[in-house]
Amino acid sequence: MLTSSAPTRIDLAGGTIDIWPLYLFHEDACTLNAAISLRAHARIEPRPAGGVELVSVDTGRRAYASTWADLNAASELPLLALLARHYRLENSTLTTRGESPAGAGIAGSSALTIATAGALARWTGASEAPDDLLQVAMNVECQTIRVPTGVQDYRPALFGGIAAIELRVDGIRRIGLSVDLDELRRRLVLAYTGEPRNSGTNNWEITKKHIDGDRHVFESFDRIRDTAAAMRGALVRQDWAAVGHAIAEEWDNRKRLAPGVTTPAIDDLIARARTAGAIAAKVCGAGGGGCLFCYGPPQANSAIRQALVAGGARLLDYHIERHGLARG
Repeated sequence: MLTSSAPTRIDLAGGTIDIWPLYLFHEDACTLNAAISLRAHARIEPRPAGGVELVSVDTGRRAYASTWADLNAASELPLLALLARHYRLENSTLTTRGESPAGAGIAGSSALTIATAGALARWTGASEAPDDLLQVAMNVECQTIRVPTGVQDYRPALFGGIAAIELRVDGIRRIGLSVDLDELRRRLVLAYTGEPRNSGTNNWEITKKHIDGDRHVFESFDRIRDTAAAMRGALVRQDWAAVGHAIAEEWDNRKRLAPGVTTPAIDDLIARARTAGAIAAKVCGAGGGGCLFCYGPPQANSAIRQALVAGGARLLDYHIERHGLARG
């Protein structure tokens, strides 16, 4: 039997601009993210009866094929089917589960894809090189959701830590940032709003507007890029007040991208958190639901948590994860 796991992430700044080819039109674009300990898990074990069995603990769904060649996107579990097909899995059962809520906006599907690809590569003897795992994960998830995917979410799952993902003409470059993880964690409260979101739909609508030349969207991305750069500098300096200011700016800019990024329920939770002492907050991922995180001084942490619970949110306990993909 082989097990693997990979962390999810909090996207601190610069999200959505990491979708190809958007970043090519915004020089020096980058995203910032922090891997967190809510992990996705995969397990592979021999199947004496033969064939390929796929099991999703989270959805309660199963799929079966007599051989890898029979697996395709029409499967009950298309992501797992396409990954198992790519790696030509035979005579095995692949089981997956995630620790994050469904539609949370913290890259649970990307973490699951990295965990599964990492397990399948080792089980089948395929390449485990980071670049190969990243390419397979991104392309298979794109095949599954049928819209372009961003490049940032697979890096925290594979490598862990806090990083800047530089989006360059000559390639994608991950730069690990030296940040006091405990100090940052003391200032962040992560909560699930109770409403899942569909990042594929939201991001594709924004991408189409950008490609169609929507000046408002283009300028919003310019501001998002600049805010990410400012936050990167603040994190490295450990200027916690400047980090909070950048998070607030990021959220203001992100809300301008599309009407569905925020909702009355999200606005209410953020208002409650601010009343309790938060100086900034933003929704994780594409918005419209899922998780949000609130940022404030450590002494306000307890009050912010209570305010979010009173507003109907579910707190998620986590730590910032130093390590990415793990196999055993």
